[in-house]
Amino acid sequence: MRTVDTGQAPRPTLVDLSASDFRRNLPEALNIYVQAMNYPRGTERSRAPMWTEHTTRRGWQGAAVIVSREGRQHLAGVAYGYRGEAQQWWQEQVRHGMRAGGWPEAQIKNLLSNYFELTELHVRPDEQGQGFGEALLRHLLRNRTEHAVLLSTPEVAGESNRAWHLYRRLGFHDVVRHFTFTGDARPFAVLGRALPLHADDGRHA
Repeated sequence: MRTVDTGQAPRPTLVDLSASDFRRNLPEALNIYVQAMNYPRGTERSRAPMWTEHTTRRGWQGAAVIVSREGRQHLAGVAYGYRGEAQQWWQEQVRHGMRAGGWPEAQIKNLLSNYFELTELHVRPDEQGQGFGEALLRHLLRNRTEHAVLLSTPEVAGESNRAWHLYRRLGFHDVVRHFTFTGDARPFAVLGRALPLHADDGRHA
């Protein structure tokens, strides 16, 4: 496991997670997910098999931020993603949304043929506002070879939360808006941007 010091007090570390590391820390990671997404308790039980299966996908990569509080270490944030491919559930959902939004088939095919899916990026609510989300995002994207990155995030009135501010500052644009994924009643936005993400992108925005 390789660590990278984020330079923030009290010395949090950004950690590359192997698939086995991720599976070992899955309960804590899912707890962060449920809190950050405001899902009902118990949601983590249905997500655990899916997150585990995701670690087997081509190009999977995971990372976490670890902080020390009162003499104990815990995960403050977690993120992972993998190379998007045909027949994956999320890609098929996005393809449907793009078609409904009027995207030409050639543009849909071009975008969905070579992208990194930033599947999950979550920071504990009590650890937000310290740059952990941006550190995780930049870390995961730093060496990706895909042409673009895509992600989904819940719609928020006026785009007025930390996640939206981060994505806009780093140049993410609309792909699909107000889309309802199968199994979740809330509307989501699908956002994307070209890769690579350069070190100075968003620094002076």
